[in-house]
Amino acid sequence: MQCDMCGKEGNLVKALIEGVEMEVCNECSKLGRVIGKSNSSIVWKERDSSGERRVKEKEPNVIQSIVENYSELVKRKREKLGLKQEELAMKIAEKESVVHNIESGHLEPSIKVAEKLERFLKIKLIEFVNEESFEKKKDIMERELTLGDLIEIKRKEK
Repeated sequence: MQCDMCGKEGNLVKALIEGVEMEVCNECSKLGRVIGKSNSSIVWKERDSSGERRVKEKEPNVIQSIVENYSELVKRKREKLGLKQEELAMKIAEKESVVHNIESGHLEPSIKVAEKLERFLKIKLIEFVNEESFEKKKDIMERELTLGDLIEIKRKEK
């Protein structure tokens, strides 16, 4: 694949540059914010010894996700620092209602807000997950769990 900006061949990353999501090389990614690995699922490998082109599968996409217990982490750390919700909101330049809804679990913070909270509170709210497992997790959350789902979850935890 080629870099969307400079056209250079090689390993690409997904980056947000001036509000546009692009697949760029490492050099061009410095012009924005890296948000994950390239969407390209296939990469061409050079010709092998027999002269035949081979296709190599790339590892699955990695995306950013908010940890499940974000509300507890934010509230516990804010209280530990002795701050009111209003004070925390002012420190991270957000509305008090946003902080309140995040702490109560009614609002999952955006990646941008989570990054602000991470920097100020010095906690980890963003995790990098395999896109495939994220979709599976999202699918399970959208429907009722079956006994088979619970067994599969338990197996993965071990």
